[in-house]
Amino acid sequence: MVRTAPAGFSRRSEESRHDPPVGVAASNALRRRGALQVISILAGVLVWSALAHRVSGFILAPPTAVVAKLRDGIVSLELVNLYLHSLGHMIVGFLLAAAVAIPLGLLMGRNAAVYQAIDPIVSAIYAIPIVAFVPFVIIWFGLFFEARVALVFLMCVFDMLLVIAAGARDIDRRLLDVGRSFAAGRWLTLRSIVLPASLPFLFTAARIGSVRAVNAMITAELFLAAVNLGAAMKAAANRFDSASLLAILLILCLTGLGLQQGVVRLERAVLPWHIRVES
Repeated sequence: MVRTAPAGFSRRSEESRHDPPVGVAASNALRRRGALQVISILAGVLVWSALAHRVSGFILAPPTAVVAKLRDGIVSLELVNLYLHSLGHMIVGFLLAAAVAIPLGLLMGRNAAVYQAIDPIVSAIYAIPIVAFVPFVIIWFGLFFEARVALVFLMCVFDMLLVIAAGARDIDRRLLDVGRSFAAGRWLTLRSIVLPASLPFLFTAARIGSVRAVNAMITAELFLAAVNLGAAMKAAANRFDSASLLAILLILCLTGLGLQQGVVRLERAVLPWHIRVES
């Protein structure tokens, strides 16, 4: 007896033969996404240029003036030195926030009693604008490096903590059941199940925290003792020099974008199974 293929099977098989390989499809999707991003940036620059030519230069400097200011600051190393000094307290504050948010977030996510005890406090503090803590930061830490680190820490830790706790609570119960069936203890379960399953949320928390750290970096330099890029922004504002102001804002934008892309690339390398390339 001759068996015939189900209806539509041969057609699907024929179509699948013409589908590009997975690697080629992923590469094409990345190229399309990159092209769309470039087009979006160019469109934004064109709109910016058109608006700048309709108003005075001290209100909104054109892109050419901003690029010139940025080039002069880099060639003279003035902006480079200010930027490197600003990165110091940003990096320290972010690392301290991660050192607190990761273990505490995992503990909140996997221990109901700890979650019920800490979540109301975290939620209450998270609802307060962090800038409102600036007077306390000044009282506790002064106006200089320690205070800037503290403000970066405060602006990062709660966002990261909530994301990591949500990820730890969202672990598939079947994975934990498998661990119990093999008599895995608490530490083995944490190392072999909880941490790997929480990695996508850890990377998401790192992306959010890195952007918040850039935000906090310049906020600390503006609201506390004016130093580094914050002092340059205040000086430019006093001169009505919008080109210099926009040059510093461009540096901050590129820093945030670079940090996010770095985290995304690291996530692709560590978790290739989790990253999905959009069609």
